[in-house]
Amino acid sequence: MRKITTIIALAAISFITIGCDRFLDIQPEGKVIPTTAEDYRKVLTSAYSKYPVHKSLVALRTDEVNIDDNSTDFISYREIAMWKDANNDPASTEFPWVSFYSVNFYLNQIINEGSKTMQDSPEKSQILAEAYALRAYLYFDMVNLYGKPYNSATASTDRGVPINLEIDLEQVLKPSSVQEVYNQVHSDLKKAEDLMVEQKQVTGMNYRFSKIVLQAFEARAALYEGDWNKALNYADQVLAVKGDLVNLNTVNTPPNHYASPESIMALDNTWDNSIKNLSFVSPELISSYNTTADKRFGIYFEKNGSKYKVIKGGSLEFKVSFRAAEQYFIKAEALLKLNKLAEAKETLLKVMKNRYTPDGYTSVQNAVNLMDSAAFMNFILDERFREFALEGQRWFDLRRANQKKISHTISGKEYILQQNDPRYTIEYPMSAKKNNPNL
Repeated sequence: MRKITTIIALAAISFITIGCDRFLDIQPEGKVIPTTAEDYRKVLTSAYSKYPVHKSLVALRTDEVNIDDNSTDFISYREIAMWKDANNDPASTEFPWVSFYSVNFYLNQIINEGSKTMQDSPEKSQILAEAYALRAYLYFDMVNLYGKPYNSATASTDRGVPINLEIDLEQVLKPSSVQEVYNQVHSDLKKAEDLMVEQKQVTGMNYRFSKIVLQAFEARAALYEGDWNKALNYADQVLAVKGDLVNLNTVNTPPNHYASPESIMALDNTWDNSIKNLSFVSPELISSYNTTADKRFGIYFEKNGSKYKVIKGGSLEFKVSFRAAEQYFIKAEALLKLNKLAEAKETLLKVMKNRYTPDGYTSVQNAVNLMDSAAFMNFILDERFREFALEGQRWFDLRRANQKKISHTISGKEYILQQNDPRYTIEYPMSAKKNNPNL
């Protein structure tokens, strides 16, 4: 590999002014230009490793946890729990923006340059497929942080995030609509599907994309878009290959472990140790469990004085992006929306049988059998609250479902996120807006 200065190895990304324009500026670090598949695999591995740890942050905005006023990092994170996105204290942690576009730059380099310089091979196809897939995942995450929840009636006018597909450093970044971002996500997914070689990744490499991951991703995207037939189709495809569930009556390992039989992709650090150390499980989440019959409770949480701490995350072995249980939930919700209530119940009860004691499952089954469609929809959302606690899903479920009222007490003062509050859409970070008037 030739050793010359290039913009591939990144030290940082910042927004700077040249004349009247502000654009994404990539500062160089290192002296390599990748040319081979081996080179580009290293670039892609860097992109994976630098993927933002943002899902821990959104947990602080939910009804899953309460922040500890006495924690060491309280000052850095308190305003996130207050839903204060404007006029922040300089000490406050911002939601990632630059880091998303840093990863995006790597991916654009692989897609735009690697496609030309790598020799044709299955490895080249796999690398390009993963790059397209990770770029789709990046924009899907960003638009669900910084754009309004998907609504087919307004998505074409709702503000999303800027899309940058080039490595031209002088591009002026302007926001695209929510619909345009979703269109880009689906375009990249289609290209990834056409190129993808690997059906599944082996354990330890399952932070990478594969064919089964693409299907799981498509199912989640369709769920968010309310495309029920598509969601059902993709969930069925996943479950035909990856339908195993962990029976918590016999196994004590959380199902979100990277080596779990349920793991489909393990990229996201959804419960970062820094957030774990400054928060307690909310009374609302604790009270949602049947603490004697629900096997998840003792595996997810442990008593800490009069409160509870989360033990299902906080280390890299609990990275999770997609797992099989989610596909059952997606399938059940899609079936319900397609007026197939009996099939929807049957689907979700497969998960419940692996989560409750035998007696507890019998009680749940009896209750589910009596539910009408409205009650069962509430049950799905309540079970998602329990099943995916602190896995980065709750904020997005709240956004797409009911945008409920949430209250946090911080330093003795109550802060309220009202129902349908505009703050269910996170503002662009102040640093980004300060440096780019187009945002």
